[in-house]
Amino acid sequence: MVRLPNILTVFRIILVPVFAVAFVLPGDTARLVAFAVFSIAGISDALDGFAARKLNAGSEFGRMLDPIADKILVGVALMMLVAEGTIHQFSADEGLHGLLKLVPALIILSREILVSGLREFLAGADVSVPVTFFAKIKTTIQMIAIGAMILGPIADRILPGGQAFAYIALWVAAALTVATGYAYLRAGLAHTRREKTA
Repeated sequence: MVRLPNILTVFRIILVPVFAVAFVLPGDTARLVAFAVFSIAGISDALDGFAARKLNAGSEFGRMLDPIADKILVGVALMMLVAEGTIHQFSADEGLHGLLKLVPALIILSREILVSGLREFLAGADVSVPVTFFAKIKTTIQMIAIGAMILGPIADRILPGGQAFAYIALWVAAALTVATGYAYLRAGLAHTRREKTA
């Protein structure tokens, strides 16, 4: 049976290449389209979870695909921003300033890879790690920060200091990323210790 949460999850994955194409096109209009597509994809993430709970429409397919869709969206967006130079790559000219802009993106991407591996390991060990309130806050702040970075200079025209706010928000998201990722790591280490003593 086709379920609404699964439709929203697949829809989010389909939006990723649409976002990527709009992002690389020149002009403010294309950038606004990229921002709108990214925002719709981010909102669909919240909606599919809400629909799964309210309609009691959760499924193994959704539980498998939903975190994958999230990571594809965030990973592609961050890589596009780095490639464009919005999140500056480290260079001699940029120095420490450039490195400080790149570090939170690297932390977020590394955490997503770590958590993906740990989730697969813990699922095989039948260990459940529920999504915490802080993880949801992290996702919200992360999406807002990336959205503002996608807008680039347009963000400053909408809200003075918009780009500076985006970098601060990305650092906050990176800090929360480390904290929430540690919960998965702790659960994995606890399971390996139990196995050794069994």
